[in-house]
Amino acid sequence: MSQCEAATGGHAAILYTGLYLVALGTGGIKAALPALGADQFDEKDPKEATQLSSFFNWFLFSLTIGAIIGVTFIVWIGVNLGWDWSFIVCTLTILFAIVFICMGNSLYRNNVPKGSPLVRIIQVFVAAFRNRKLLIPDNTDELHEIHEKQGGDYYEIIKSTDQFRFLDRAAIARSSTGARTTSGPWRLCTVTQVEETKILVRMLPIILSTIFMNTCLAQLQTFTIQQSTTMDTNLGGFKVPGPSVPVIPLLFMFVLIPLYDRVFVPLARRITGIPTGIRHLQRIGIGLVLSAVSMAVAGFVETRRKSVAIQHNMVDSTEPLPISVFWLGFQYAIFGAADMFTLIGLLEFFYAESSAGMKSLGTAISWSSVAFGYFTSTVVVEVVNKVSGGWLASNNLNRDNLNYFYWLLSVLSVVNFGFYLVCASWYRYKTVENEQGDSKDNVDMAKV
Repeated sequence: MSQCEAATGGHAAILYTGLYLVALGTGGIKAALPALGADQFDEKDPKEATQLSSFFNWFLFSLTIGAIIGVTFIVWIGVNLGWDWSFIVCTLTILFAIVFICMGNSLYRNNVPKGSPLVRIIQVFVAAFRNRKLLIPDNTDELHEIHEKQGGDYYEIIKSTDQFRFLDRAAIARSSTGARTTSGPWRLCTVTQVEETKILVRMLPIILSTIFMNTCLAQLQTFTIQQSTTMDTNLGGFKVPGPSVPVIPLLFMFVLIPLYDRVFVPLARRITGIPTGIRHLQRIGIGLVLSAVSMAVAGFVETRRKSVAIQHNMVDSTEPLPISVFWLGFQYAIFGAADMFTLIGLLEFFYAESSAGMKSLGTAISWSSVAFGYFTSTVVVEVVNKVSGGWLASNNLNRDNLNYFYWLLSVLSVVNFGFYLVCASWYRYKTVENEQGDSKDNVDMAKV
């Protein structure tokens, strides 16, 4: 029997380099791809505005298909042929993807970059600090703005809002002596530039309120796979591999996304008159509620699993319990629906609310919620273990209190939802003017 040898320093370096490159590449794709796809639709065209909302749903659908293939076909190759073949297949798939996206390059609508959005944001804070001694005018028309179209393109002008008024100092065009200043962008910014910064600041509480949902997702993915190793994984004579258990929520999403896009959205659109059916923040809120429900259901399923172990005197047994792994499908199905609502709601919200030059930055920020959620998941487990006296300290789930942990996450998710409601009610949607000076409100102007 061959023994698995530990990786040497060189082999470990190659492994971690590959993992970091995957993370780097994934970050770039997930930040740019939603914005690129959404840019192909004109938000000012009612027909294309409807198609834009549908695009985000089908974008998640394509991600779901890829994930289903990853946890089934790729896992099967890894288990039966070796993980080297799995990596080879993935590499070839990426190469084909590069070819396909290059083939359509001449057909894409491309927004010409107008500088770094991060630099523009920093300029606002620097200019506001430099002008901190200036009085903010009561009339916002006195603030600096450029109303001309630039380079023949549509120039988006965002109206001033009354939140974070201290940042308006960056757009004050007069010095303390009353003379008009002609300083550069590090001392004088436009109202639109100031409002871009305000939008980003207003979005931060929204993104913070969704991090805990992704913390729950990380726990669900981790502990559910552990639970599956103690349960009966046979399905019609086929044994489901542990790493393939996450296919359960993916299959539910595979069914729910088309139903949502083709059935729910058209019906809701007739009632609300909104192209997206319901507003972005409402969609995010529904996902957060479903997340709390999923954690509560997970607690009940775990209680059921432990009771089976006790009834059959198998608490310390390594044999599979006489309970089907598909009991885990209940919690996974609900959380799959939650992910469908919240993830796409976030992408749509950040894309719609970001200014013309910050679309990709906005979608990138929405993905950061997932990253922070996974980072905080480890902290949550450590804190709960220490405070509870070891709910999750044993290597035996039959003796742990995972059900209590799930219920705690459910309660905290309810608290988090309350925080989200406060943030969503406080948020002010942007109001855009076109080059003729006419106002055009974002479709989400109403409160949640």
